[in-house]
Amino acid sequence: MRAVDIIIKKKEGYELTKEEIHFIIDGFVKKEIPDYQVSALLMAICFQGLNEEEQFYLTKEMLESGEQVDLSSIDGICVDKHSTGGVGDKTSLVVAPIIASFGLKMAKMSGRGLGHTGGTLDKLESIPGFQISVSPSDFFKQVNDIGIAVVGQTANITPADKLLYSLRDVTGTVESIGLIASSIMSKKLASGAHTILLDVKVGDGAFMKTLDDARELAKAMVKIGNKFNRKVVAMLTDMDQPLGEAIGNSIEVIEAIETLKGNGPKDFTELCYNICSEILMVSNVCSDKKECYKLIDEKIKSHEALNKLKDMIIWQHGNSDVINDYSLFGSCKEVIEVKSIKEGYVKKIHTAKIGTSAMLLGAGRSTIKDVIDPVVGIKTLCKKGDYVKVGDTLALVYTNGKNTQESIDMIIDSYEVTKEVVKKNNIILDIIGE
Repeated sequence: MRAVDIIIKKKEGYELTKEEIHFIIDGFVKKEIPDYQVSALLMAICFQGLNEEEQFYLTKEMLESGEQVDLSSIDGICVDKHSTGGVGDKTSLVVAPIIASFGLKMAKMSGRGLGHTGGTLDKLESIPGFQISVSPSDFFKQVNDIGIAVVGQTANITPADKLLYSLRDVTGTVESIGLIASSIMSKKLASGAHTILLDVKVGDGAFMKTLDDARELAKAMVKIGNKFNRKVVAMLTDMDQPLGEAIGNSIEVIEAIETLKGNGPKDFTELCYNICSEILMVSNVCSDKKECYKLIDEKIKSHEALNKLKDMIIWQHGNSDVINDYSLFGSCKEVIEVKSIKEGYVKKIHTAKIGTSAMLLGAGRSTIKDVIDPVVGIKTLCKKGDYVKVGDTLALVYTNGKNTQESIDMIIDSYEVTKEVVKKNNIILDIIGE
């Protein structure tokens, strides 16, 4: 078997066999097949695509290229949630405590962010003392005892995917549904959960720009998960405007805490309730969305969900007093109001620009070596369809002086205003199950 023959075969649109996919991935990981040949194959895949069988075998090869987390020592149903990423996306900080309050187990391994804001781990590290590095034995004990842990990835999970992605990133081959689906699912399957909820973001601030592409990706991931005997549900959710209000690190944690207290922004609260409902239904905790909402309301009002977040902070050595004293997060030097220069209805929010403006302040990384400033960020106070007057506050900028004016100019440029009435966005666009 030769790599060049496999490249030509895919270039001509033929299906690759299980053996051919194994040959390529195994040879690449062992450095027996050079990156230029793998790059050529990736480009051929981008043009010709991968069918369901090819996606399954590619996922399997990447999954088996490294370690897999064994959650069998955890009592009960282990669930996981994955988001394809978006501006102001702090859902894990709310969903995980709610789910844990129902007795399900959220053993979550997260990553750091590269882009507009930090990842879940960066947000959690804005809590004074919080530790994202936990030994395997402590991790399992924590999940068994309180039902929740969000930690950094320690196992050598899917090294083949890491190698492939590093090539895709520099060869213009990231945007392939089959490659994206296999990449995401190999990591989720390696993390060991029985039930997986996929939050696939759609719109200007998301990787998937169109509903059709997002739906195709969601269906592909659900099918892969089902073939590995996992329960998988995918939700397509709106990212044509920032999620909630807060974009940053500590300010997103504060917004998550407020949501667990019942005071969260309407769109963010609705999304969290929907995600939790789908997880609860697929885990047979409740039978329909109405019942789920009622039960979630009870968990919020009783502070059971909030106390799960508090328990996790304590177990991971953070200062749990932040739950009621936000001053413990620290503060920025200045908060600046960004005013509207037009009157009318908000027609469009260029969400990617809002995200970039947060990164310019120091809330995110442009390179992996960048250091995040946990207290800076943006609060967007207007949504699509809102009516604004000249001088109304569109956003608040939390700054320590880095790129402040550039960030403000970008925020102003992100809002399109029209005299015509604009329909407000739905947060849930579609749900794809088994």
